[in-house]
Amino acid sequence: MDHPMYHDGSRQLQDRFGTRRLADRLVERLAHEAFTEADRTFIEGCSMFFLATADADGRPDCSYKGGLPGFVRVVDSRTLAFPSYDGNGMFRSLGNLLVNPHVGMLFVDTGSPKRLRVNGRATMRDDDPLLAECVGAQVIVRVAAQAIFPNCPRYVHKMPVVEHSVYAPRPGHTPPTPEWKQRPEFREVLPACDSAVDSSGER
Repeated sequence: MDHPMYHDGSRQLQDRFGTRRLADRLVERLAHEAFTEADRTFIEGCSMFFLATADADGRPDCSYKGGLPGFVRVVDSRTLAFPSYDGNGMFRSLGNLLVNPHVGMLFVDTGSPKRLRVNGRATMRDDDPLLAECVGAQVIVRVAAQAIFPNCPRYVHKMPVVEHSVYAPRPGHTPPTPEWKQRPEFREVLPACDSAVDSSGER
């Protein structure tokens, strides 16, 4: 039996350690292509996730994405969307999406603990209708799910969320300027539209 989730490398190691049948059973019983209501509730309750991308040559990058619970939305049975907020201007993740749409997302709840993976193809738009509802978003990224599957959480350390980041965008809140943007070596090269640049253009 073959599965699109596995390739020759996966199969070689599954055969070496005798886990091919287990790997196939896990896909048969747990993997799915459409979000369930349980998936939606879990994803929209998360205040962070990890985003794996790769460039056109397959060189990987992994990024932490955070916001308030609900910043990631399941918009239909096979699609989720999330806002991309102001960052450091490197655009490593979004830049990768322009040349390679394949992404991996890992949602983790350290309070339960619980985790869920979503693999799919991403697109982004700066005129997405959701932009009007997402304060602080530069673009909206939508991911068409190709594989949704839970992972055993046994190695997830149980930790409570002490407080949500003061930098997380929300209605009626102006996030403070990050300390690093106030350093002279970075302040002098901030784009004019950056919130750290005041209305007079002073940096």
